[in-house]
Amino acid sequence: MPVDECTTKRPAEAEAANGVPDAKDAPWWKGATIYQVYPRSFLDTNGDGVGDLPGIIKGLDHIASLGVDAVWLSPFFTSPMDDYGYDVADYCDVDPMFGTLEDFDRLVSRAHELGLKVIIDQVYSHTSHEHDWFKQSRENRTNPKADWYVWADPKADGSPPNNWQSVFGGPSWSWDARRQQYYFHNFLREQPQLNVHNPEVQDALLAAAKFWLDRGVDGFRLDAINFSMHDRQLRDNPPSNMPMEKVTRPFDLQRHVYNMSQPEVPQFLERIRALLDTYDGIFTVAEIGGPDPISEMKAFTEGEKRLNSAYNFDFLYAEKLVPAAVQASLNQWDGGPDEGWPSWAFSNHDAPRAVSRWASADERKQAADALLLLLLGFRGNAFIWQGEELGLPQAHVPFELLKDPEAIANWPRTLGRDGARTPIPWKTGAAHAGFTSGDPWLPVDPAHEALSVAAQERDPGSSLNVTRSLMKLRQSLPVLRLGRMAFLDAPDGIVAFRRQWGNHSLLCVLNCGETPIDYVPEDGAAYRVLADQTGAVNGFVALPEQIARWSGYWAIPRDEGSRGA
Repeated sequence: MPVDECTTKRPAEAEAANGVPDAKDAPWWKGATIYQVYPRSFLDTNGDGVGDLPGIIKGLDHIASLGVDAVWLSPFFTSPMDDYGYDVADYCDVDPMFGTLEDFDRLVSRAHELGLKVIIDQVYSHTSHEHDWFKQSRENRTNPKADWYVWADPKADGSPPNNWQSVFGGPSWSWDARRQQYYFHNFLREQPQLNVHNPEVQDALLAAAKFWLDRGVDGFRLDAINFSMHDRQLRDNPPSNMPMEKVTRPFDLQRHVYNMSQPEVPQFLERIRALLDTYDGIFTVAEIGGPDPISEMKAFTEGEKRLNSAYNFDFLYAEKLVPAAVQASLNQWDGGPDEGWPSWAFSNHDAPRAVSRWASADERKQAADALLLLLLGFRGNAFIWQGEELGLPQAHVPFELLKDPEAIANWPRTLGRDGARTPIPWKTGAAHAGFTSGDPWLPVDPAHEALSVAAQERDPGSSLNVTRSLMKLRQSLPVLRLGRMAFLDAPDGIVAFRRQWGNHSLLCVLNCGETPIDYVPEDGAAYRVLADQTGAVNGFVALPEQIARWSGYWAIPRDEGSRGA
């Protein structure tokens, strides 16, 4: 039997008696749809203007109604919030602004009752400067945690040990008077870099992972994991030779050969996987940034001893949706031996919302729905960013109300992240769209209020109900969740590919060009439309000969029923 490219666990490749691959034995996460929650902005229940764990519990019914498989929670751990939770001061506790460990336990229990898995962030490259580990490490050069962070002596002239630059701007080194040394930070100076080369540090991080696994979590998203190790020789990074018109920060002017992406990282990932394999059904996905992430994504997910999946920023930072770029990204995952499983996102907490990057204001509703049709058609896991199911555009946040340190540092050269992190609108006409009874930590954009959950519940054609319809179809079709993928010849502006699972096939076609385009796949007469960007098509109509901008469809062979593909 040929090896099926869609699975890494051999039982999922078993052939049923009728010759069709049996999808029932595939791990739950393969082909999953995962909804990302940013706790600060989801729902506030105590009026302090910040979302909390009880608010997430209250909103789980909404999330479950979408038909997703899992919810991913961005950090809710104890933190001074210099980087809004990605600066962890205690890996094993809940920050009081979000609630308590008991609230977290109730959240996991309720999610599981609703059939939702729970994935949480783990930040293994750095901590907060307020973490007890760092407080001890900085006291002197001989304490038990002296080597838990990356310290180095100054050069003879007092300057930092090398030329490494921070993601958020400026040198990656800050002076500490107590140790008379510099400490390294890839991000904010308040986020000192862990020395993950140190086995004791690895042990401590694995203990934190075990703490949450024992509380019932179903997986981890590993934040900036390719930043977790550095070159121990502290060699200078070479220049990137990037044209200055494209530069937004000094970080862009270097090739990050030595401050990240070190060859020892996969061995640490194998230690993580060995722990996770002592539990049942745990999913891991790595965030991989950088200009050429594919080699690391492949290395980090290779075989059965490392992570399950990875995603990069191919679409998260793209200024336009270009069919050639879509094909180039997806074709990097061809299902070869020992290859991991890809994950995809168009929007998340780190990037301006895709519908605002790719579509004009007057076409955003249709574009939002069409983009979901495309994302759910991809081979891999689909990450849905909170508010994406509502078609929310990027919110406008005035400079004086910005909170994101990256946005403030790089203003006005980048849109920043705050516009994607504003609160979810729950009720049209309510104060702050029903998010809070107090003053919200970020303003609710008035343009979002009309797109509230309550308003869209009442509209059968809303983005919310389109999401539910398309998600239900994806869940019912193994060909969409697990099938192989092959791109078709198509005119400029058209993304067209076929998914194949056993004897079943499905076409996905989308026009992201500037004008309507005439296009029918070569064998299109043998297919009928199953769903389009409106969510569903009654009666399974013939394939259209012309496709409007931000329109598309899923189509199945004429002799197949809607549930059998």
